[in-house]
Amino acid sequence: MAADSSKAGVTSVEQTPCVIPDLSVKDLLSAIPSHCYKRSALRSLSYVVYDFALLAGMYKTATFLDASISPEQLSLPHPSLYTLARFAVWTLYGFAAGLVMTGLWVIAHECGHQAFSESKFLNNLVGWILHSALGVPYHSWRITHAKHHASTAHMTEDQVFVPKTRSQLGLPPFDPTKEDILGASISNEVKKELWDALGDSPMGASFGAATYLLVGWLMYLIRNASGQKRYPAFTNHFNPNAVMFKPHQRGQIVLSDIGIVLWLGGVISASSYYGFANVLRLYLVPYLWVNHWLVLITFLQHTDPLLPHYRAAEFTFPRGALATLDRQLLGDCGKIMGWLGAHLTHGISETHVLHHVSSKIPHYNAWEATYALRKRLDSAGIKLQGRPGGWAEVYRIYKECKFVEDEGNIVFYKNAHGLAAARPMHSGICESDSGIELDK
Repeated sequence: MAADSSKAGVTSVEQTPCVIPDLSVKDLLSAIPSHCYKRSALRSLSYVVYDFALLAGMYKTATFLDASISPEQLSLPHPSLYTLARFAVWTLYGFAAGLVMTGLWVIAHECGHQAFSESKFLNNLVGWILHSALGVPYHSWRITHAKHHASTAHMTEDQVFVPKTRSQLGLPPFDPTKEDILGASISNEVKKELWDALGDSPMGASFGAATYLLVGWLMYLIRNASGQKRYPAFTNHFNPNAVMFKPHQRGQIVLSDIGIVLWLGGVISASSYYGFANVLRLYLVPYLWVNHWLVLITFLQHTDPLLPHYRAAEFTFPRGALATLDRQLLGDCGKIMGWLGAHLTHGISETHVLHHVSSKIPHYNAWEATYALRKRLDSAGIKLQGRPGGWAEVYRIYKECKFVEDEGNIVFYKNAHGLAAARPMHSGICESDSGIELDK
């Protein structure tokens, strides 16, 4: 978005045109090589083994370094530096293990999409074990996540990262005499009113974004935070009778809850036997990092001033699938960190558009499929590679994406000044179908 310009009491902005896709599902899927759709249980399991081997190696390395940080083996100028050095070792372990455990989370997520193997039983078994071990109610989240894929960027059907509207935030009603509905211009009077209601100080924005990253995932599971606004208050993923589930899915929700009970029991038992401090540094700190990465990755995939959201009259599956972004996780920290971010999390951030186009493609085929899909999208004038995914980008988007209008079938986020960075550029109407497995 170009810099604001003010003239005669009105602020205007130059907007980026966003192509509203005119592509069918066939257009998108036919661009992907057929062998990319192949799922291999053996190959998928090898990644599970690889991730656990990495975790074991990280644990062994951390414990070796911890034992080596002693006056007998290492000379430091002050006794307190030994404690500081041990803390640094385990902090690095927690960060690295959190990335690897996020990779296991991604594999469990692929199980929910039936991308792990050709066997539905094996997919659900591995997915339930891995997700339960990471504090995730497997089937409960699988069901709502499938709905998210079927209705991505739909204002009343999507399940998560649904924008708040002007009225939901209690902002002054839209005034067509003082504002452009698309957010290209606004009177300075209304601009000030919106800023007074929504504006963030740098510290306030940082605190809000950090809180979102730390507890956003748990709040979504427990009370539908950032989820679909039409659901009743305190809708959650643990209630078999929740509105987002159907009666025949009750047993699956109960099974998911059993997995969570076993997980909690395991954490409590391990804390009692090994000591809470050991469980904290070995598992709970990496677990918190997993939750953090999950929110950061998915938030950045689906939230950006340049991404449209749709109401029913304009929504189709291809439009929703293409209302997402690929980003290089940790790419803003340099090439090495960008490579590690992609490698350890199995490319979930870098190949996300492809994942929405065809969610049954396993991660090890997603790279080739992504490059093929990008060629097709490039020919249609559609570019869906966002800025690198990291904390600075979360901060930027947290400040830029405040609300959408109650009116309009294609809407873009407006910032705290009431201005939008993008506007729709139509290219026709596209058909709908997804191939996503939804419980009927």
